[in-house]
Amino acid sequence: MSPAPTTDFDAGMLWLVILAAGIGTYAIRGSFIALFGRLDDVPEGIERALRFVPAAVLAALVVPQFVYTDGALALSLDNLQLFAGAFAVVVAWRTENILATLVAGMGALWLLSYLA
Repeated sequence: MSPAPTTDFDAGMLWLVILAAGIGTYAIRGSFIALFGRLDDVPEGIERALRFVPAAVLAALVVPQFVYTDGALALSLDNLQLFAGAFAVVVAWRTENILATLVAGMGALWLLSYLA
């Protein structure tokens, strides 16, 4: 088991950082609520851009798990997760079914791991 990460901050400073991050996050979210509360309609350009937010967030969370292994970029034939992920993407694109995507991706990863 690896040791817990340490920092030079004392407990008071850590709580101050957490509080500042919370206030900052609340202010950013509140500003959007206040801004759009004053508008009768959200502009079409913003609505179009906001449609891509879920896909962008999902990609930002998932892609690093496929392309990084042990903290290093792993775009090689040894990276089984990359192949299984690519297969899952194809299944998702063709079927548009979440369960089929999960089963295909995990099945591919297990099969590739067994064969390797």
